[in-house]
Amino acid sequence: MAKYKYILIDLDGTLTDSRPGIVNAVHYGLEKTGHPIPPEETLLKFIGPPLVDSFKNYCNLTGEPAQQALDAYREYYRETGLFENSVYDGIPEALQRMKDAGLKLALATSKPEEFSMRIMAKFGLDMYFDVMAGASLDETRATKSKVIAYALDKLGIKDSSGAVMVGDRYHDVEGAKINGLDCIGVTYGYGSAEELLEAGAIALAATPAALADMLI
Repeated sequence: MAKYKYILIDLDGTLTDSRPGIVNAVHYGLEKTGHPIPPEETLLKFIGPPLVDSFKNYCNLTGEPAQQALDAYREYYRETGLFENSVYDGIPEALQRMKDAGLKLALATSKPEEFSMRIMAKFGLDMYFDVMAGASLDETRATKSKVIAYALDKLGIKDSSGAVMVGDRYHDVEGAKINGLDCIGVTYGYGSAEELLEAGAIALAATPAALADMLI
């Protein structure tokens, strides 16, 4: 499968285990705005998709109530939640192998770019990436497809056939499809193998080392 030169990689659930910070921030956002707190299994579904979609799909919040919950979420996440996070074992080594093989790496995450860059710098992951692309705080670039398009543009790619997306949720697969990219799913994150394959992932990697083996 070593046919790709450009590797677009998701953040939450692919590079880092961000569950504590995201769950705590969602809890804070809902509590501060007076909305019921869903069970833990529902809170976990917030990891990966755009937050506006998650507040709508899992808490029935739209319009101003959703914006208030989102603002409160970001209040907590900006100062505390983003570092309630850890890098998956084997990620630095896998990224180094890809760089040594001459691959170009781009971060493509639905997390706001401001937060993403701070996380990447904090954990020393930014050194492996040629481009970092995230969502915009004003929600004009929130869907995974728009983030991927933005990453491709920053890479200066005109022909996307040499690029592949790597992620752990079906949103990564769907966003890749819209942009004409294949997607490799990772099963050590928050999505299941079934979810990824049903969405159309072309292959699955159970570990960061297996992902590197697949791409090099």
